[in-house]
Amino acid sequence: MPVSKIQTGLRLDEELYSKLKTLSMQDGRSLNNLIEYIARQYVANYEAKNGSIPPYQDEL
Repeated sequence: MPVSKIQTGLRLDEELYSKLKTLSMQDGRSLNNLIEYIARQYVANYEAKNGSIPPYQDEL
């Protein structure tokens, strides 16, 4: 089953971008894939310490 992904813009300072790009190249990943991996790890660590995070629901 295909996974639905949301496209979003991201602003990074030049030094951080450069370091992340270097890490992604070393790992054989795209920059996008590396940032998604880092975000998933952060959420998993947060939830391990604080419990589950409910999905955001826009209140329009």
